[in-house]
Amino acid sequence: MIKGLYEAHLPVSNLLNSIKFYKKLDLELAYQHEKLAFFWIEEGHSWLGLWETDKVDTPYHPSLRHIAWHVDIKDIRKAKEWLESKGIQITAAFGFPPEKQPLVLSNKLNAHAAIYFQDPDGNSLELIAPLRLGVGEDSTMMSLEEWDEKNN
Repeated sequence: MIKGLYEAHLPVSNLLNSIKFYKKLDLELAYQHEKLAFFWIEEGHSWLGLWETDKVDTPYHPSLRHIAWHVDIKDIRKAKEWLESKGIQITAAFGFPPEKQPLVLSNKLNAHAAIYFQDPDGNSLELIAPLRLGVGEDSTMMSLEEWDEKNN
């Protein structure tokens, strides 16, 4: 029945400023109306809604104000340079400073490479790529560079 996630929403304080930021991520503006804009993540499959609201002051928590976009492993390897070329700063995550990212999130069966940054309102944004799914062993978090050294 469920095929995927079609939409997610984030609060923003200034819609026009946020539109400029999300265009830097190469997302296509699909719809705009007064205090609302939708960007295609993948046209016809998923989009992101931005709502201009005073609710942007809601304190951050991973269950609120966070979006993670799936990217290919080859793209996560160049994500830091891609973001920096657009003037977007990497943010520390899980004790890993920007220079140690992408980092590897791992549990017993799954491992993902991820890099973190924020939009102008402090909404948490993530690019994430699967490294290993359904097999393996529990391991500690490490940089992708350390993962590559250990697994190649």
